Amino acid sequence: MKNNLKHLKIFAFTHRKLDVVKIGLLHIEPSEQASRLQGVKVQFGIDEIMFLSTCNRVEFTIVSSISIAPEKLIESLYPELPAEETAFLARHVEEYIAEEAVNHAFSVASSIESMIVGEREIITQVRNAFESANKNKLTGDFLRLLIRQVIQTAKKVYTQTSIATKPVSVVSLAYHKLKELNIPLDSRILIIGSGVTNSTMCKFLKKHGFSNFAVFNRTLSNAVNLGKALNAKCYALPDLPNYKNGFDVLLSCTGADHNVVSLDLYEKILQGDTGLKTLIDIAIPQDISPEIIRKHNVNYLSIDLLQKISNDNLKVRGKEVASVKAIVNEALHEFILLVEERNVELVMQDVPRQIKAIKETALDEVFKRDMEELDPEAREVLDKVLGYVEKKYISGPMKLAKEIILKNASN
Repeated sequence: MKNNLKHLKIFAFTHRKLDVVKIGLLHIEPSEQASRLQGVKVQFGIDEIMFLSTCNRVEFTIVSSISIAPEKLIESLYPELPAEETAFLARHVEEYIAEEAVNHAFSVASSIESMIVGEREIITQVRNAFESANKNKLTGDFLRLLIRQVIQTAKKVYTQTSIATKPVSVVSLAYHKLKELNIPLDSRILIIGSGVTNSTMCKFLKKHGFSNFAVFNRTLSNAVNLGKALNAKCYALPDLPNYKNGFDVLLSCTGADHNVVSLDLYEKILQGDTGLKTLIDIAIPQDISPEIIRKHNVNYLSIDLLQKISNDNLKVRGKEVASVKAIVNEALHEFILLVEERNVELVMQDVPRQIKAIKETALDEVFKRDMEELDPEAREVLDKVLGYVEKKYISGPMKLAKEIILKNASN
C-alpha cells in the first residue's frame, strides 16, 4: 500500500490541556491493548495504530484514509466512560495531521513537548509503544518508517544538543549533589519515608553501588517493600528514637505536615557522633528541623536548594529548544523525501517480476527456435548479457524516479 502522508493522524491528550487524573482515564493496561486496539482498527477501517501512554500523555498515532472523530474513537475504546467525560476529553484533544503529525512525533521523542523539557525517558517510552503495537500486529510499513526516523532524530538531539545534560528532577539533582560530596559507597544511609520519591532516589543509590540502608516508615509493610529492593533493615517510624546503629547520610521525604526529625530526635539517633553528616530533605514541608542545621555539623540539601537549581537548569534547557527544533525541521524534510522514495519503490516493486517474465517469454517462446540453434557457450554469453540488461533496466528507472522526486522536493 502506498505511504500517503495525508493519512497520518495523531490524537494527543496531554498535560497542556488536561490534568493527570483525566489523562489517566485513557490508560489501557498492556494485557488489554491488543484486543481493544485491534477492535477499533477493524471497526474504523484503520490501516495502522500505535498507542503511547505516559504519566502525563496518552496518544493515538493512526494511519487511515478514513476520517475518524476523536469522540467516536474514545466511545469505542472506553465504553465505560460517561458521555459527559467522553465529550470533555474530545474537546481537549490535540489533533495533528500529515506533516504536522510527523513534526509532533519528532518533537515528543526529542522531549521538547514534555512537561519537563529534556527528560530522556520519553524516547524509551516511544520505542516500547511501537514495539508493543508491532508485536500486536497493529502497525505496518508507514509507522515502521516513521518510528525509525523518530528514534534516530531523538538520538541526534540528545547527542548534538544540551537539552538533557542539566538534571532538573529533584531526585536526579539530589543524587548529583550527593556524588559531588564524594560520599563513600559503604556509608550508612538512613531513609525516612518509602514513597515514590524516596524509592526512586534509592534506585539511583543502589544502582551506583551504595548498599548499607535502613528504612523507616509510618506503615511498616511499605518500609518492607522498599527494604526488599535494597536488602535493607526495616522499621516502623515510631521506633526511630531507639535506633542505635548510627548513620552517615539521612534521606527524608514523608507526607507529614510537621518536622518529622526534631532536634531532640536527631540527637538521640546521633548518639554523640560529631562527624560530618549529610542530610537530604526533599519533603514539602521540610521533614528536618531547621534547628538541626544551625546546631550541628552537616551538609544539608534542601528541597528549596534543589528547586532553585532545577529552575536554573530548566532555563539552560529552554535555550536549547531552538537547536532541537532545527534538527526536527531537518528530520521532517528528510522524512518527507523518504516517504516519497518509498512510494516509488512500492509502485515499481512489480517491475523486476515483469521484466523477468518478458525475458523468459522471449527465450522460451518468441526466440525459442533461435535459442535451440545456439551452442552452450553462446547461450551462456547471451544469458549474461540479458542478466546485465535486466539489472540495469530495473535500477535505471528507479534511480531516475528518485532523482526527479528529490529535485521537485527541493524546488
